[in-house]
Amino acid sequence: MITNNKALFAWSGGKDSAMALYVMKENSDFDIRALMTTVTEGYNRTSMHGVRVELLDRQVASIGIPLEKVYISKKSSNEEYEEKMAAILLRYKELGVSFVAFGDLFLEDLKKYREDNLAKVDVMGIFPIWKKDTAQTAQAFIDLGFKAIITCVDTNHLDGSFAGRAFDESFLSDLPESVDPCGENGEFHSFVFDGPIFKDKIIFEKGEVILRDGRYMFCDLIPVD
Repeated sequence: MITNNKALFAWSGGKDSAMALYVMKENSDFDIRALMTTVTEGYNRTSMHGVRVELLDRQVASIGIPLEKVYISKKSSNEEYEEKMAAILLRYKELGVSFVAFGDLFLEDLKKYREDNLAKVDVMGIFPIWKKDTAQTAQAFIDLGFKAIITCVDTNHLDGSFAGRAFDESFLSDLPESVDPCGENGEFHSFVFDGPIFKDKIIFEKGEVILRDGRYMFCDLIPVD
């Protein structure tokens, strides 16, 4: 029995976060006090996923959990990221938070990196979908009624034409065998706009598709009122 069950949730806005949050919300042992998302200053978009903050705000409002934005610079170093995260974690720790949850699936080095940083402020990590089969997890996401769109593709691993596609069974069937079905190796990132954790569907339209840094293909998503 967990006596101090207050937790933060590291929210990317993508499908693995949504699955992990869904699993965690089904587990009444934890009280999720806030979602925590990294935002890149200047761009005013979520880091890596490249989603506009306006859509992040609408997404979180539909989920119904408060949001803590962690602002980092465009060329943020690991040291900057770690310092800003530590400051926020210490603030929430004073409010009784003892856990931070993540949507990681199988990258051992990433899990260790997170746990080592959390240990510095005496907070524990939770990994609700850790070691779940990624093909099964991807299919479960679809079967549960979640809807997502691909916002970023690493063209070193996947053709840029996948940017802007719906994350559905057709998408999964078209993926090369070398690409993880959940994109756990960073092959692609997504934005979830509907599903069982949302009160309302997030409405948007697709904007332009742009290659950045000669490698990452981004599909812009534009909020619709």
